[in-house]
Amino acid sequence: MRWTSGEFVADDDTARIDVDVVHGYLRTSYWSPGIPREVVRKAIEGSLCIGVYAADGTQVGFARAVTDRATFAWIADVFVLDEYRGHGLGRFVVSTLLEHPELRGLRRTMLATADAHTLYQSYGFTPLDKPDVFLHIARDPKALYQ
Repeated sequence: MRWTSGEFVADDDTARIDVDVVHGYLRTSYWSPGIPREVVRKAIEGSLCIGVYAADGTQVGFARAVTDRATFAWIADVFVLDEYRGHGLGRFVVSTLLEHPELRGLRRTMLATADAHTLYQSYGFTPLDKPDVFLHIARDPKALYQ
């Protein structure tokens, strides 16, 4: 499926995603420093992804949902390249992903962010009601990807 916002296009065709662009951003992000390209490729393969593209076809943004497409989704790896910020593309990619037909009617959609709470709260995301019932296993990306 394709969506447009001005001169930009969002597309859920994973074959169109430029793995080098996504890897280039994620390997320097605070949440996945040093992530190998092969791990990024596998993550894209196993997720519902949205790429955002400029008029010339250059990929400028990305978001993905890890989902069973029935009850649950985890929103991850949302970004817009620095030189394309200020065009509303962060909102465009998040809106497109959350409104995707494959994610409608889910019981729970979650994400984690260190710096975009206001953006996600505008879509209805709230802090966990009962954070004490959620558990996780966390591995340090710097140790994991060396």
